[in-house]
Amino acid sequence: MGGLFGVVSNNDCVNDLFYGTDYHSHLGTVRGGLTVKNSGGLQRYIKNITTSQFRSKFEDDISKMHGNKGIGVISDYDDQPLIIKSHLGVFGIATVGKINNIGSLAEKILKNGITFSEMHGGEINPTEMVATLISQENSYEEGIIRVHNEIDGSCTLLLLTDDGIYAARDKYGRTPLIIGKKTNSYAATMETCALPNLGYDKIKVLGPGEIVFIHENGIEQKVPPGKEMQICSFLWVYYGYPASSYENINVEEVRYRCGKNLANNDNLDIDIVAGIPDSGTAHGLGYANQAKVAFSRPFVKYTPTWARSFMPQEQETRDNIAKMKLIPIKELIDGKRILFCEDSIVRGTQLRKTIERLYELGAKEVHMRPACPPLIFDCPFLNFSRSRSELDLAGRRAINKLNGKNIVNPFEYSDPNSEKYRKMVDMIRKELKLTSLKYQTLENLIDAIGLPKEKLCTFCWNGMGHTFEIDFPDSRNKELEQILE
Repeated sequence: MGGLFGVVSNNDCVNDLFYGTDYHSHLGTVRGGLTVKNSGGLQRYIKNITTSQFRSKFEDDISKMHGNKGIGVISDYDDQPLIIKSHLGVFGIATVGKINNIGSLAEKILKNGITFSEMHGGEINPTEMVATLISQENSYEEGIIRVHNEIDGSCTLLLLTDDGIYAARDKYGRTPLIIGKKTNSYAATMETCALPNLGYDKIKVLGPGEIVFIHENGIEQKVPPGKEMQICSFLWVYYGYPASSYENINVEEVRYRCGKNLANNDNLDIDIVAGIPDSGTAHGLGYANQAKVAFSRPFVKYTPTWARSFMPQEQETRDNIAKMKLIPIKELIDGKRILFCEDSIVRGTQLRKTIERLYELGAKEVHMRPACPPLIFDCPFLNFSRSRSELDLAGRRAINKLNGKNIVNPFEYSDPNSEKYRKMVDMIRKELKLTSLKYQTLENLIDAIGLPKEKLCTFCWNGMGHTFEIDFPDSRNKELEQILE
């Protein structure tokens, strides 16, 4: 994933830029970067944040930085922000999104004699691809429109010039972008939780595909928003920070309503309700209050030194971190019938070990209620999936086990009223050794979010979206066939 924050001010902006970017740290743990504009040009620092937090890496650098406008980024993939010299001028750029057709775009550009310099693991830096597309047009606005039209995937960006910042939300609004204001300053952010402690008031939510230019005296709309929106539902379920709001809908409130909806469709005799920390906590509170069952914390999370567990590439490292940071409380587990709420079940490998520990500590029953439907499809729009492969998803593994070497259509397992769906869920339950497992329905998740269904992307659960479709069998099923052989 990743996060963006930008500031334009009549005063020095470095302090706001530093802390505003840091408020996006939950969205990435690979690269962090800051770029400011001052009388000497563009000043930039990029750091590796895989082993320590963004804040600790930049505390010394910000004392050397000054300027009245700047952009910051937390990235899970490429080095950013980039500084580009083009016929439009020198600009800094940071992006969040996914480019599925980066190879074909590069092939077309390379034929015109244009080269790429920024590489990541032998691949073209996606942000440089975006900058290259922009630089071939006659204006920044035309360039950003070209990005929106030519990229298969999505791209939300901040572009820093001598005069201000272009803020552009991706074409279908899959990621959010919000403008804040305080005296003498404007900020652009993906997470509204970055605004209040820095003194900003939220004044505008950019619409899908909308482009604005932010300068010291205000905001100019360069391109109006499009009519179609498909914002990612998983922002409210998991990725978003509890204090943030998207489309003016708060994350914590949605998670509470998710838990409430789970309870309304359940009837269990249990002793306590809990949430897998952190994002499962609000779901659990909503369930407990609606079901009138005590909420408890049989696991507490130790966060001072442990990073997010799903980011390391090695499964063994992820599993070890997951174990070390969740500390069980035996007194709240022994002899209890426990229901856990969780944001989702992705691979389930860490969750299975957590459940095993509960039984070892004396739990009589362990029930699980995920706040969203089973994840079956990998996201083609954003680098949101916590699984390196679609076939790693717990739902897809269950489908594969049910069918052996037979190639099947995963769509058939997304209907909660079908026998195939029930068999898939029961297979996941057995794999995790749960007493019971019941997922949130898509209808109840949409109800909890509160937006019309057509404005939400639900692709990872049902493989459908009015702006993207896939047919099966496809290359991913060919990959499965190779694996099973």
